[in-house]
Amino acid sequence: MGHNLEIRNGEVSMMYVGEVPWHGLGTKLETPATAAEAIQAAKLDWEVMKVPLHATDGKRQLEAKGKYAVVRKDLWGTEECRVLGVVGKQYNPLQNREAFTFFDPIVGENAAIYHTAGVLGAGERIWILAKLPGNVTVINDDVTDRYLLLSNSHDGTSAVQVKFTPVRVVCQNTLTMALNQGPTVRVAHVKNLRERLREAERLLGIVTRGFEEIESSFREMVRVQMNEDRVAQYLRSVFPDPRDPGNERAMMRARKNRLWAEHFFDQGKGNREDGVVGTLWAAYNGVTEYVDHRQIRQADDRRLNSVWFGSGYLAKARAYRAARVGIAEWLN
Repeated sequence: MGHNLEIRNGEVSMMYVGEVPWHGLGTKLETPATAAEAIQAAKLDWEVMKVPLHATDGKRQLEAKGKYAVVRKDLWGTEECRVLGVVGKQYNPLQNREAFTFFDPIVGENAAIYHTAGVLGAGERIWILAKLPGNVTVINDDVTDRYLLLSNSHDGTSAVQVKFTPVRVVCQNTLTMALNQGPTVRVAHVKNLRERLREAERLLGIVTRGFEEIESSFREMVRVQMNEDRVAQYLRSVFPDPRDPGNERAMMRARKNRLWAEHFFDQGKGNREDGVVGTLWAAYNGVTEYVDHRQIRQADDRRLNSVWFGSGYLAKARAYRAARVGIAEWLN
């Protein structure tokens, strides 16, 4: 399956509100949920712990001093238990509830709706997607909905991440980018209600300014007309040739990526509409449509992880940065 969602005892560890997600899986909630309700419906109501790591040669065990395995408490001692990650002594696990409940004040102010939440892999990463009110109208009927993607890892690779995830309605491209253009946004986890409200107000201010900047960028992209040389320059920035020209496999992959992105620039959904055709906005969405819907096969279980967190996300981040460079260079 093309989702990489955890399925345990025949049940998918995911919840959603509203329309059925693209993979048709998960537990439906009829009304917007609190973080606690979303966590329970998505089967995220579990905790992790650190256990000392050992090595064995089949006859004896040796303790790997200062190294720990992160495991789920509810599965510890069972055959289903998996090592989610290997961490050091200083690593402090952040539980699912701790990672997401800070967002409740924003939802409580009707500033967001919990949309989907779930588990990737065996619990290495958990995520929750919140839909914000309003949208971004780029030109005519070309509309982008506004979402925030929050994730937490239990494999020791990252802290809580908060990302802008606009979704272009016409083709469901996810235009994912980190807040403040950085790799990670660390969010304070405070228990005091007043402090939580101040934290929510701070985050809302960042989100509001961020989406204003994104909307401005999208509208500027529409104003930039592309020609053959500009398209080639833009796509080479997004999918550059490898540093080693002798790496024929990587060279072919880069060329293939550029050819497909150029195809979607010309033939992608919504890219032939008046005001969109031939623009930098069409080129940007050519990349995102390719990454989201073609680069990784529908049946590949890496797909969701890639488009939000992995190689697909990185390609889309490069596409946005390259578009900003193009705006500065080409916008008259």
